[in-house]
Amino acid sequence: MELHVVKSGDTVHQIARRYSTPVDDIIFANQLQNPSALSVGQALVIPNNETRRTVRRGDTLYSIARGHGVSLQRLIAANPQISNPNRIYPGQMVSIPTDGRQMREIIVNGYATDAADSTLNAALPYLTFLSPFSYRSDLLGNLTPTFNLNTTLSGGHRAANLLTLTNLLEAGGFSSQIAHAVLTDQTVQDNFLENAEALLRQSGWYGVNLDFEYIYQFDRESYNQFLRRLAERMHQLGYIVVTALAPKLSDGQQGLLYSAHDYAFHGQTVDYVVLMTYEWGYTYGPAMAVAPLNMVRQVLDYAAQVIPAGKILMGVPNYGYDWTLPFVQGTAARSLTNIDAVTLAGQAGAGIQYDQTAQSPFFRYYDGDGRQHEVWFEDARSLRAKYALVNEYGLAGVSFWNLNRLFRINFMVLESMFHVEKVL
Repeated sequence: MELHVVKSGDTVHQIARRYSTPVDDIIFANQLQNPSALSVGQALVIPNNETRRTVRRGDTLYSIARGHGVSLQRLIAANPQISNPNRIYPGQMVSIPTDGRQMREIIVNGYATDAADSTLNAALPYLTFLSPFSYRSDLLGNLTPTFNLNTTLSGGHRAANLLTLTNLLEAGGFSSQIAHAVLTDQTVQDNFLENAEALLRQSGWYGVNLDFEYIYQFDRESYNQFLRRLAERMHQLGYIVVTALAPKLSDGQQGLLYSAHDYAFHGQTVDYVVLMTYEWGYTYGPAMAVAPLNMVRQVLDYAAQVIPAGKILMGVPNYGYDWTLPFVQGTAARSLTNIDAVTLAGQAGAGIQYDQTAQSPFFRYYDGDGRQHEVWFEDARSLRAKYALVNEYGLAGVSFWNLNRLFRINFMVLESMFHVEKVL
């Protein structure tokens, strides 16, 4: 796989000829809805399995290394016939060191809001765990599914299913009161655990994925004690326990999202933690990257100090937002898929820019009413930058929110950098 950033005048056919790759392969891999409307600045993945390639006009060893996901040092070492790495010429043959990529085996979790969605078929080969979202608890500890169960969740793709348990309200949104009841009322907690165990036994789940959010600060210790009890019980039964945690920068960080999430305790108690490293750019906030790399790095800097890195799954968003400018408090951005974002840029004739600090793509355009918009999303470059953090921090792997929006580019970048661990 290589990356190509579209320049003015580029067409799919020209790009296909340059990389000796079939046009249809490029269209399919990038899910191009209108191949004739590429946007300047758009990042395309070029599917190929080359171990050798011919130098083209404008190539440098650095650009070749980056395009294939290998280090410059490894590429230079694999090509001793190149006497001066700073001077290569069109027509030269360069060997790509397939063993030079950091092909660690990692854990990959993915949430799905509809387990019957056919788009999951494309994702399952790249997953260790599938976490259908979710079974929600009520104030009595009864558990009700919020997703379609009329399917075999992971089929023959060897993705292990995790029973995702939440404190969601039936109407949507996380409930502090439901969490308080489960965490502090012994009868409610017993019922919650009995119901969870019954579900685990009857449906072939591999473990529990606990996503309790908006917990009162004064319930922090109650959450810890509940988590200890849950983990002990699940481990005795042979199940794993995963928890989802808000993206904190310090233990004392205040706020309903953060205070009750005790990173160190979760790191000691459960098998894996999902860090929800996204939603800096969110529905009701100002326009910015959903998961800016500089902010993700700050979370990991703290988390890796108090949680074993081998237990951390870094959250990766699979969506973007479209904001109307200027931002007005109380207005809502529109969520859109990464593919729809690129299509919108092409329709609007908007050039895609890339923010080096956030390591995220964005663009601005005007709608039919003359209102300016700003769109932030994910592409192959931003995903590659995020996945590099997995190796840098020695993390266990990644977790996607969510999988019901097919984005083939994501899986191609993932596959170019890692092997996915399968536990079944």
